[in-house]
Amino acid sequence: MTAHQDRTRAAYDGVVELYASLFADGLEQHPFSRNMIGTFAELVRATGNRRAADVGCGPGHLTAMLHDLGLDAFGLDLSPGMVEHARRARPALRFDEARMEALPIGDGALGGVLAHYSTIHTPPAELPALFAELVRVLAPGGLLLVSFFATGGPEPVRFDHKVTPAYSWPVDPFAELLAGAGLDPFARLIHDPATERGFLDAHVLARRPA
Repeated sequence: MTAHQDRTRAAYDGVVELYASLFADGLEQHPFSRNMIGTFAELVRATGNRRAADVGCGPGHLTAMLHDLGLDAFGLDLSPGMVEHARRARPALRFDEARMEALPIGDGALGGVLAHYSTIHTPPAELPALFAELVRVLAPGGLLLVSFFATGGPEPVRFDHKVTPAYSWPVDPFAELLAGAGLDPFARLIHDPATERGFLDAHVLARRPA
């Protein structure tokens, strides 16, 4: 585990209950995210492989949403505190501790992967390897939905996230990284932020070619 992963795990372990309380209402106040996740789930169902991983699942609220949308969803998170909370809150679902860069999943096993603001703490130089791992676990035709903070500049921007340092990305270079990992980024949604942070919110849907 790299130093930034160790810091990220410790930081999220320290805010489990507060973080979970902030997302108690799921995505009721975030219609763009909610609808992108709904579209993702519909496309995953259409592949015939409903198995989906919520990577960086936190307290498990989106894992539950994917389950309610008809997917065989499970959650993975770096933080053992988050995993413990998710298991208590949603005992019918599966949650495990794991790193996104080394997923405990077989090659080509999944119809979908959701990465909802869970790649934002990864330094830019390490993102290609992370995306390669997400591609590895997707079946041909499988879907990835990744959400992140977007910036209008030409380069990623490091900023002080409320939990631990994070990065915002220009959308085109981010999509190019996905393409470089072997995915086809075919849809994107960019919208004004719902908070005072100031970055745009971005969602990119990508498919592993069949």
